[in-house]
Amino acid sequence: MTVRVRDFLPADAAAWVRVRRAALPYMVTTPEVIAFDLANAHPDKRYRLLVAEEDGEILGTAQVGIAHDTPEPGQGFCNPYTHPQRVGRGAGSLLVRTAEEYLARVGAVSVHTWVLDEPANRAFAEKRGYTPSRPAHFLRLDLARGSLPPRQELPPGVELRTAADFADDPRPLFEADAESTADEPSDTPAELTDYEDWLRTTWNSPGLDRELTSVAVVDGEVAAFSVAETDGLTRYWSGMTGTRRAYRNRGLAKLAKSDSLRRARAAGYTDAYTGNDAGNGPMLAINSWFGYEICATEVRHVRRIG
Repeated sequence: MTVRVRDFLPADAAAWVRVRRAALPYMVTTPEVIAFDLANAHPDKRYRLLVAEEDGEILGTAQVGIAHDTPEPGQGFCNPYTHPQRVGRGAGSLLVRTAEEYLARVGAVSVHTWVLDEPANRAFAEKRGYTPSRPAHFLRLDLARGSLPPRQELPPGVELRTAADFADDPRPLFEADAESTADEPSDTPAELTDYEDWLRTTWNSPGLDRELTSVAVVDGEVAAFSVAETDGLTRYWSGMTGTRRAYRNRGLAKLAKSDSLRRARAAGYTDAYTGNDAGNGPMLAINSWFGYEICATEVRHVRRIG
């Protein structure tokens, strides 16, 4: 039997999630989110989903495209994952080769990928010419059996709302997201400037839980937020926790995240996950205060192809 790589089809969504959860159990996604992201991707992203298949069984997956929202052009990405029980059949190599050939055709000069910080994974990347860069951690919090720190008192002028309260006009949340994203550590820093694209791909994503996304408002202005993404069952992911520059160092991100986690626990979510750049000390400290523990580490790798 021969492994082949092809483009994702809507009927592959459940198998895609099965492979991704087996390879990377700390990520929270659903078949609906996978299909939505592909259907709504910005044209400049040149986004493709690839699957590696053998005798009708999907063994591996890869997300491939161009980082269209970074000021440095030609920055491609490829994130391949093979089911742990199907490693060694050539699926990963074929996914990477197919992705690199495609990215070269659409103008990429570099390919960025995340690699689990394990000997076999790093050797796989380095063998193919990828150079390690910055690490990032996955963290987990047991919402069912763990205990959250005591609820903090709100400072004068501060109130907590949810993203659902901004349904009529989410632009203040976009502006806060854009400012926080611009300051996030990354090899390919993003600039959120397209409000309509943000509405389409972020605000309307089926993975975004507006009721569990908490927003700290100071004197009527959005100051900080903690985004909640869920699988609708038991798993919760902190997509982004950020504070606008004028309101930093006042504990507002901690307030927003605490509120979101409490809402999630009350709604029946049992496992909370998040990800942090290893150099983002302030956010790692906040998550440690909540009781998050590092459960895995990935290392960003890059290879020039142009």
